[in-house]
Amino acid sequence: MQVPSPSAREAASMYGTAVAVFLVLLVAVLQGLAPPESPLPYRIPLDPKGDLELSWDVSYTQKTIYFQLLVQELKAGVLFGMSDRGELENADLVVLWTDGDNAYFGDAWSDQRGQIHLDSQQDYQLLRAQRTPKGLCLLFKRPFGTCDPKDYFIEDGTVHLVYGVLEEPFGSLEAINTSGLQKGLQRVQLLKPKISIPALPEDRRTMDIQAHNVLIPSKTTYWCHLTKLPQDFPRHHIVMYEPIITKGNEALVHHIEIFQCTKQFQNITSFSGSCDSKEKPQELKVCRHVLAAWALGARAFYYPEEAGLAFGGSNSSRFLLLEIHYHNPTNIRGRYDNSGIRLHYTAKLRHFNAGIMELGLVYTPVMAIPPKESAFVLTGYCTAKCTQAALPPLGIRIFASQLHTHLTGTKVVTMLVRDGQEIEIVNRDDHYSPNFQEIRMLKKTVYVYPGDVLITSCTYNTEDKNEATVGGLGTQEEMCVNYIHYYPQTQLELCKSHIDPCFLQKYFHLVNRSNLGEYCTCPQASGTTCPQASGTTCPRASVPEQFASVPWNSFSRVVLKALYDFIPVTVHCNKSSAVRFPGKWDLQPLPEIISKLKEPTPRCPTSRDQSSSSLTVVNIGGGKV
Repeated sequence: MQVPSPSAREAASMYGTAVAVFLVLLVAVLQGLAPPESPLPYRIPLDPKGDLELSWDVSYTQKTIYFQLLVQELKAGVLFGMSDRGELENADLVVLWTDGDNAYFGDAWSDQRGQIHLDSQQDYQLLRAQRTPKGLCLLFKRPFGTCDPKDYFIEDGTVHLVYGVLEEPFGSLEAINTSGLQKGLQRVQLLKPKISIPALPEDRRTMDIQAHNVLIPSKTTYWCHLTKLPQDFPRHHIVMYEPIITKGNEALVHHIEIFQCTKQFQNITSFSGSCDSKEKPQELKVCRHVLAAWALGARAFYYPEEAGLAFGGSNSSRFLLLEIHYHNPTNIRGRYDNSGIRLHYTAKLRHFNAGIMELGLVYTPVMAIPPKESAFVLTGYCTAKCTQAALPPLGIRIFASQLHTHLTGTKVVTMLVRDGQEIEIVNRDDHYSPNFQEIRMLKKTVYVYPGDVLITSCTYNTEDKNEATVGGLGTQEEMCVNYIHYYPQTQLELCKSHIDPCFLQKYFHLVNRSNLGEYCTCPQASGTTCPQASGTTCPRASVPEQFASVPWNSFSRVVLKALYDFIPVTVHCNKSSAVRFPGKWDLQPLPEIISKLKEPTPRCPTSRDQSSSSLTVVNIGGGKV
């Protein structure tokens, strides 16, 4: 059977490359009802109804991902792929489509208008098409990197998966435009680390922290549910936790976190409702110590055999806050949910207590992002002076990490620096989304010693903002945090920084002197007092108010960026009691970096399978999908 000749538009778009060489003809699905012999280990629903399901596995030796796409109700075809931020425009795609007579499978891409084009380099290789009792199952593979400018480079961190459903045949591939399709996105970490699963203790017990018969809101919502440990619950070690997802709600439960409250409140008013509700008790603001976190696509989280996370006992709060993110973009109604997280714990305490340490920026308005910025970077420092004062002589071992910003964060990275040299990346997400946060196991343990430096940088996009976005606890304010999970636990719970506030007052005076007068007392900056020029009146405006009055032009933007990049910082080298370690922590110089890590260069596949650039014909009669 011959593949239909390409149209003139298709031929032109390929710069003369024959379309037939790069299409995979799928005139029928393979016979048989048996599912694949070895189910792929990772699985997520792509769409809210669960009609599209993706499974995958990673081969680090081949630098290849194996995908399995299950289409339960196939109409005229489906698009699946990846893009920078989850748009179906400018996306790297694989397309299954029909012209009404024959069906085709091929590597494609979409332009900025959503027009689909066949890719001149076919890097998605179809391995099998098969009917199963659940629907049509497509098994295919693709290298991490292809050196094709139209392809997405698959790397560590968040990947924005996109899909579209074709409801009618198209005469040619380029007749397809994404603008009118039923479409959506799903975020996931594709490159899961290959880590051996530690043995669990024989005496382990479980505790389910769950929502109770929640009617899932008909819009995307964060749901908060307060629970508490049994009275006189003794100290235990959490050794593993796993998600509990109500059957049928797999596509609606996006991520879940459990926070432990601080001990300062002996009693907290019971609450179960929207986290944005005005009825939410104010005391819940102190429930921010992360015990467990799960996100779509993640499996069970195991602690190293020699360490466990302590909870319970007289030195911790009985109150736990369950937070569930329900993602319901299609406004599905009438669904009830009892999802949560199952904690596995033991009374036999392990050799080491695991700890959670905050790196990055202090929550303060002195760190701000100007409006209309596409990639503004703020950096927080855990300095050598702090690690020298707080870490044990043999150091600590970081085995997991959770990155965190609010709504404008797009990229987060933490770098380990030793003796002025960048040693290794602790965690990095170049496609970070505040809507997808999980605790991620590191591919290898990172060792941090006294005198080391940990530098956390966050990139923000404020192109849709008209005013500066200041740092703070509110959702509309910003954060830059890496919660590192490590052992052995130390007294150091927070190692962060912010710029010296007096220099910021000089900045305000420089760029907006007519409105603010001379610089003086720094409001909302830990009581720090800056020099005041004689004969001037000290302004009473808060730091956010001062930022709101800055005239944002090229000069004020460049000066603020230089301020953040070069001036001394105030370091918060804090114990769990919020008391700093002894020492002088104000006006600390920025760490000197004399040697930087080289950016990794994507490797092109040295050889390609012959089948990836030639026709694959599956001819078992019939041509419609």
